[in-house]
Amino acid sequence: LNAAPERAPRQQVRFLPSPAPGGGGAVELVAARVPVLADHPLVRGPRFRKLKIGAGHRLDVKASGVFVLGIGHGNKLLTDLYNCHLTKVYTVGGLFGKATDDFSDTGNLIEKTTFDHITREKLERILAVIQGTNQKALLMYSNIDMKTQEAYELAVKGLIRPMGKSPPIITAVRCLQFALPEFQLEIHCLHETQQYLRKVVHEIGLELKSSAVCTQVRRTRDGVFTVDDALPRTQWNLRSIQEAIRNCQLKVETELEKTLA
Repeated sequence: LNAAPERAPRQQVRFLPSPAPGGGGAVELVAARVPVLADHPLVRGPRFRKLKIGAGHRLDVKASGVFVLGIGHGNKLLTDLYNCHLTKVYTVGGLFGKATDDFSDTGNLIEKTTFDHITREKLERILAVIQGTNQKALLMYSNIDMKTQEAYELAVKGLIRPMGKSPPIITAVRCLQFALPEFQLEIHCLHETQQYLRKVVHEIGLELKSSAVCTQVRRTRDGVFTVDDALPRTQWNLRSIQEAIRNCQLKVETELEKTLA
């Protein structure tokens, strides 16, 4: 920000001495517009000395993907988005055949198991059970009577969600890839942590009479923000950040108005 082009300094009117017409060494005061020296960079120093930056839903060291930051006024918007309880989407990789102490493939090995009996159909049946169980929890924590007109209108708008604290809830899950011993899931969830998603992979392995570890957790969507909105490290510069803020401003305002209204 301090390296960006600066606006022109303010102008002020001062009466400066000037030789009077006709010579003879006479001097008169003439009104002139001059820049305000208090605005000069050598006088005031760097314009920005402190900038408040807030973090949205965090990612742990073993996860990657969309990570939302708020700058300045954006910190208040982060709080408002948090109060919307928006769904986040993850791509989660798994590996059948072993279990570790932290449910990840880099943890300390606890056991090895067979996995030849696992099929995609069996995996998808387990995923359907997980989704059904979590849908019941979603309705319970949303505190909405499903027989009312209000519930119907919220369902049409996709706004049935817990509007307060709740345990992690998986709103949708599906298998993207299956090639034993590896598999990949897409998980839509609320109020989760990345460690919770790793534990889900572990529990899927147990349900299939085997074991499984998580190989990857990547967030592809955080509320209204997607991977397409994210800036790779090579674009961490002022111009790209300003453009990203402008591009996301409208959909953030639209979501806040739709949900919090």
